[in-house]
Amino acid sequence: MADSDLNKDQETVETAAATPAVTPAPADEEDLDQEELALLYEQSFRTIQEGEVAKGTIVSVENDYVVVDIGYKSEGQIDINEFKDADGNIKAEVGQQVDVLLERAEDEDGTIILSKEKAAKIKVWDEISRVYNEDGVITGVIVGRVKGGMSVDIGVPAFLPGSQVDLRPVRNLDSLIGQTFDFKILKFNKKRANIVLSRRVLLEKEREYKKRDTLKVLEDGRVMKGVVKNLTDYGVFVDLGGIDGLLHITDMSWGRVGHPSEMFKIGDEIEVKVLHFDRDRERVSLGLKQLKEDPWSAAAASYPVGTRVSGKVVSLADYGAFVEVEEGVEGLIHVSEMSWTRKVRHPSKIVNVGDTVEAVVLSINPEAKRISLGMKQVEPNPWDLIAEKYPVGTIIAGRIKNITDFGLFIGIDEGIDGLVHISDISWTKRLKHPGEIFKKGDEVKAVVLNIDRENERFSLGIKQLEADPWDDIPNRYRVGTKVNGVITNVTDFGLFVELEEGVEGLVHVSEISQDKIKTPVGMYNVNDTISAKVVSVSRRERKIGLSMRRADEEDERSSYSEYLNSTQAATSNLGELLKEGLAQKEAEAKPEDEE
Repeated sequence: MADSDLNKDQETVETAAATPAVTPAPADEEDLDQEELALLYEQSFRTIQEGEVAKGTIVSVENDYVVVDIGYKSEGQIDINEFKDADGNIKAEVGQQVDVLLERAEDEDGTIILSKEKAAKIKVWDEISRVYNEDGVITGVIVGRVKGGMSVDIGVPAFLPGSQVDLRPVRNLDSLIGQTFDFKILKFNKKRANIVLSRRVLLEKEREYKKRDTLKVLEDGRVMKGVVKNLTDYGVFVDLGGIDGLLHITDMSWGRVGHPSEMFKIGDEIEVKVLHFDRDRERVSLGLKQLKEDPWSAAAASYPVGTRVSGKVVSLADYGAFVEVEEGVEGLIHVSEMSWTRKVRHPSKIVNVGDTVEAVVLSINPEAKRISLGMKQVEPNPWDLIAEKYPVGTIIAGRIKNITDFGLFIGIDEGIDGLVHISDISWTKRLKHPGEIFKKGDEVKAVVLNIDRENERFSLGIKQLEADPWDDIPNRYRVGTKVNGVITNVTDFGLFVELEEGVEGLVHVSEISQDKIKTPVGMYNVNDTISAKVVSVSRRERKIGLSMRRADEEDERSSYSEYLNSTQAATSNLGELLKEGLAQKEAEAKPEDEE
C-alpha cells in the first residue's frame, strides 16, 4: 500500500473517531471486519498518551539505547545512560520490566522516546503525595550538608532542617551523611520541587511511647539498661527509654575518672543502677560503680603493711605521686620515699603519669581511704652497707660533683656523695670559698671522718691526709716568746697577725697599748709589721694570744735596766776620778807641810 493511501486511511479513522455521530452500518460483512480492525488499531494507539507512565518490557539492549515494548504501535527507546549505576555498569536485561514515561509519541524519525528516570520521579511524587495525605512515613538517605540543615534523597531531593534532625542539637551533622532514616513530610510543593522533612517528630512520638512504659517500672535501686545519649564534663546522660538519667562522673567508677569520654562514647549501651528518681520533676540519678562493691572495704586485708604492690601513676602533685593499685584504690608515694640517695624536689624527676611502678605499703587507713607507699623500700638501703664498706679512717678517691660556699661534694657510690667541709680542706689556709683551690670535676683524695646513717650524711676531710701542724705549735711558740708578724685583719676587738703561713695570732684591743683604746681601726693597717709577745697557746682551739703591750713593757724594762746599768757605771768612774783628784791634791800639799 502506498504511503498516500495509508495516510488517507489514517485520516479517515481519526475523522471518524473525532465525529460524535453514529457510525453508519457497513455495506457488507467484509467492510465490517475492516472497520473493527481499524477501531482496534485506533484504540491501541490512543491507550498511552505523551506524559503518561506505563509499564514496559525490555526487548533489546543496544550500544546507545535500550529498546522497550510498552504495547504501543511501535517500540520505544531509552538512553542507555539511564540504566547505568554509579560504577558505570549497565543494569538492563532482555525481558526485564520497567516503568517508563512516554516523552514523545514519535519524533522526526518516527521513533518513540521513553524515559525511565522521569517515570521514577513521577512515581516518587505520587508516593510523596500519598504519604503526606495519609500522615505516613517515608524512608530516605541523608546525602549531604546544605545551608540550614541536610539534603535527603527520598527519590527526589528533600530538605531536612537542622532543628528537625534529632531531639537534641547534633554537633557533628557530617556524621549522619550516608545513614538511612524514616522521616515525616512536613510540607511539599511539586511545582517548586520543594519538600521539607522531619525526623524529630517521629522520635518524639517514639519517645513518648517508650516513656510511658519506662515510668511504669522506674524506681530507686532498680538496675536498668540504657544508651549513652550525651557527654559532658560532669557526667553522662543515659536514655533509659523515653526518659534521660544523669550518671555523674563521681558515680562512674570507684577509681579516678578525668573525663567521661575516658569510659564512654555516644551510642554505648550500658547497665546502670537508679540511685534516685524524682517522679514529680522526672529527674533520674544513676550510678555505675554502685554495681560493684567498694574496694576499700577489703583493702586492709588485701594490702597489709609491708606488701609489695604494682600500680599505675595516675596523678602528680608537688609532694608526691598517686598510684592506682586497683580500680578505686590509690596510694601516695611521698617525694621523700622515692629514693634513698637522691633529694627529689618534684615527683616528675622520677616518674610520669601512666608509668607502672612497684612500691611497698608503708601504712594504710581504710576509713580515710589512704595508703602510704614507698618506692625506695623496694631496694636495699645503701646507707645500711656504707659504714661497712667505708669505715672511718678509710682513704677514698672521687670526683668533685659540686662546690658550695661551705664545702665540696665528692661522688662516692652511685647516689651517695661525701661532704668535705671548708674547715676540713686545709690545716693552715684560711679559705673564703673552696673554689679558690678546687674546681668541679677535679679528682681528689679524702679521709672518711664520719657516717651518719640516720641523717644520711657522709663526712670527709682532705687536710686529714697530712699531719696537723698545730701539734708542734705549742713547742714553737711558747708563752713569753717574742714574735714578729704581719697584720692580716683589723677589727674593733683587735688585730689578727700572721706569724707564718696558716698560723695566726690575735692581739686583743686590751693588749695593744698601755693606754686604753676603744678600737685599733684607723691606728693600724693590713700588712703592717708588728712585734708582740705570746701570752697563750691553745692547740685544741687553734688560737695564739699575743700582746703588743707586754712586748712594749718588756722592751721598756730592758731599756730601763740598761739605763740603770749605764748610770751606775758612770757614778763609779766619777768617784774614782774624785778620789784620784783628792789624792793628788794631798800629795801636792804634803811637801809644803813638810817644808
